[in-house]
Amino acid sequence: MRRGRPGSSPRGTPERALVSVARGTGGAADSDGAERAEGAGTAAHRQRQEERPQTRLWHVTLSVAGPRTPLAEVRRGLEQLAHDHPFLLTSRYATDHAEIRYWEEARDLHDAAALALRLWGEHRSSAGLPPWETVGLEVIDRTTYHQRLAEGYGPPPAVPVGVHPY
Repeated sequence: MRRGRPGSSPRGTPERALVSVARGTGGAADSDGAERAEGAGTAAHRQRQEERPQTRLWHVTLSVAGPRTPLAEVRRGLEQLAHDHPFLLTSRYATDHAEIRYWEEARDLHDAAALALRLWGEHRSSAGLPPWETVGLEVIDRTTYHQRLAEGYGPPPAVPVGVHPY
């Protein structure tokens, strides 16, 4: 935990700030006052938690395709994308298409899909990716992903993490 004023936690920090509660000289009234203040702080914290959108993990499979590109160039671009996007699990590629699998943290399926659809275009120049377009997208929640694997169907288990040719 960190110390600070109530509500001063930085963005993305789930921690609660420690707040001093003034105590009197003793006695039951002071103890009750401290308990009421602590209860109010807990209620305020609970309300902030409820207002904050809850995120979930989504398994994304993004398929892209386009004009033939030398394999070394495709590999180099995908390796840079894996460096730029740390949640990238695995990529498979050929001279004219690629498939990228990764986990995305988002509030809901719509947000996860929107982020996935922007991934290739936003990293195209910075990662040196080929000028391909998105031709397929699958976004499933974590439970469905694990259920599919347990039942023996669904996406085949990913090759070891990294960038691999088909």
